[in-house]
Amino acid sequence: MVTDLNAAFLPASCPLLVVKVGSSLLVQPDGTVRREWLQTLVADISARHKAGQRCIIVTSGAIALGARRLGFDKGGRASLADAQAAASVGQIVLSGIWAELLEGNSLAAAQMLVTLDDLEDRRRYLNIAATLDRLLGAGAVPVINENDSVATEEIRFGDNDRLAARVAQAAGAAGVILLSDVDGLFDRAPHLPGAVLLPTIDKIDGRVRVMVAEGSSSGMGSGGMASKLDAADIATRAGIGLVIASGLRDHPLAALEQGGPATFFAPREGGSARKSWLGGRLTVKGRIRIDDGAVQALKTGSSLLPAGALSVEGEFKRGDVIDISADDDNVAIARGLSEYDAVDAARICGHRSSELAAILGTVPRSVLVHRDQLVLL
Repeated sequence: MVTDLNAAFLPASCPLLVVKVGSSLLVQPDGTVRREWLQTLVADISARHKAGQRCIIVTSGAIALGARRLGFDKGGRASLADAQAAASVGQIVLSGIWAELLEGNSLAAAQMLVTLDDLEDRRRYLNIAATLDRLLGAGAVPVINENDSVATEEIRFGDNDRLAARVAQAAGAAGVILLSDVDGLFDRAPHLPGAVLLPTIDKIDGRVRVMVAEGSSSGMGSGGMASKLDAADIATRAGIGLVIASGLRDHPLAALEQGGPATFFAPREGGSARKSWLGGRLTVKGRIRIDDGAVQALKTGSSLLPAGALSVEGEFKRGDVIDISADDDNVAIARGLSEYDAVDAARICGHRSSELAAILGTVPRSVLVHRDQLVLL
């Protein structure tokens, strides 16, 4: 990765950076902490802080640490109950380690535990954003982890890569660094002969996703390269640059700044904050399938009209987030806030705006999803 791509992550040009640390980097296979390595990372964060850059840490490791304390098998992941119990014990240990090491560098640690719902609900998302802003303004270093002690399979991120990207959105960060156990994204599985590191990704398209599907992956934690690609998509869609770099070496942030190997995902031109939040959501309530004419209309910036809708899937209310797809494709082309509940949306599919009042018996809203509440994916 060449130096000019690192410019966006230098203290002078990146006021706020999110650094994600996976469990396999922080915790040894026997459940002990890689304290000496962690000290070098904290030293890097301290150096950036002194240079005027603020950092947010997204950390894994609570379940692994708690499992060791409780003597649980399979690293505490044999069952949801084990994972929740291990997280409850391990989170105290984990936060204590970060607080101790940051305090040793004259930095105050601030713990935040979040769930998927905290960042999917707009009001709670804005509350997290306000809290982070206040902490950073006071000079603290937020240390964030998923609240695994209460998260269930239905309401959890499942990996901290995507959590890091969503936190970066909420905080208004300019960059995200995912510290991994590989140097970045390769064109094939890194252990295969001839594997080539891709230093820059300008667009996350089908070609890139195929490479990940064919085995270019990270072995760390619960994530892997697929989750990192999802994180990159969330971040870059919000105008945030993202880097995947190795955390196996000491002083990983300094190594990256000095031109160490990594993959840089270039940010897109940012839209509104609300549309970035919509595009980065991981849960939706339903789907509307549309015809080819409506697909083209959306691409030109139009709202979704009932006349272009073919069918409705799922159960949703007015104001819920829904995906919009072409008729024969399960991949969403857009996401937005529905102007109707699922029942009424299904009733007016395919009808012109002039027909809606007769169908619904009320003065209707003229669109299914307004362009101001819609983002293309």
